[in-house]
Amino acid sequence: MNSFERIAFRLLGTRAATKRDKYADLRSSLVTARMKIPFEVYLSTAYLSSAIAAVLGAVVLGLITYAFNLPSLITYRGEVPDFMVAISQYNLLIGTILAIIISFAVIGGITFVIFLVYPSVVASNRKRSIDATLPYAINYITAMSTAGIPPAEIFRQLGNSPIYGESATEARFVSMEVDLYGKDLIDALRLVSSTTPSMRMKEFFQGSMGCISSGSNLTEYFRTKAEQYSLENRQTQKLFLDTLGLIAESYVTAMVAGPLFLIILQSIMSILSNQAQPIFLYIIVYLLIPFGSIMFVILISSMTPEA
Repeated sequence: MNSFERIAFRLLGTRAATKRDKYADLRSSLVTARMKIPFEVYLSTAYLSSAIAAVLGAVVLGLITYAFNLPSLITYRGEVPDFMVAISQYNLLIGTILAIIISFAVIGGITFVIFLVYPSVVASNRKRSIDATLPYAINYITAMSTAGIPPAEIFRQLGNSPIYGESATEARFVSMEVDLYGKDLIDALRLVSSTTPSMRMKEFFQGSMGCISSGSNLTEYFRTKAEQYSLENRQTQKLFLDTLGLIAESYVTAMVAGPLFLIILQSIMSILSNQAQPIFLYIIVYLLIPFGSIMFVILISSMTPEA
């Protein structure tokens, strides 16, 4: 824990401890993400960070609202109740207070949601990494198994091989359960398989448990799973390339041809109507195209399998 996390835990640790059942999904995500921070500490940090972000955001937006007199930019044409006319002279004060309250709630809420979602994002990235590196990791342990190395030592050596990424991390947790906590290999595999984010790794560990328990040919099992996962990876890559081609066509239609047609149409309409400020054209150029392109980038990034 760093100093900020210690402060947060001292201030809010007791309150966070009472929320274990309410945030069961968060606890599970912290475990599958292999984040080395206790649940109470993480939730306390989320509470304190959200409060600080909310206060800072509310102060900054309140000062901006007051300094630039933003409420005066809002005009209403039509009949209004008498009490609104009476309080209109305090519009700057009222607007500033509303800006502070709304920004406090929105910024604090968004910050807290980010803290809640972040472990699941990390776990999802770990799942992709495990699925991508697992065939190569199994090939590595197949070679060791063929040489007659005991299963516990196989997983220990895999955990010490950083080139296999998150697959090595899962194997390192298996060896840690054996070496530090005195569990046998089957219990260690069962525990890690219940917390890994990858269904492939879970299936592989459970199959390894069955082979070790029954005394089956573990080397042949490793070789079979390596071939299976390699084939699945090739199929995933092919499916991704086909999907990427479809997304590329959609991007050309939605973000190139479509906006170009709308820009030409809106330009002609603005000329015919003598419109000095074509708002819709500004929306297309400054909002639709940039944010649409960003969304396509995020979509492709989330779909791209690990190399």
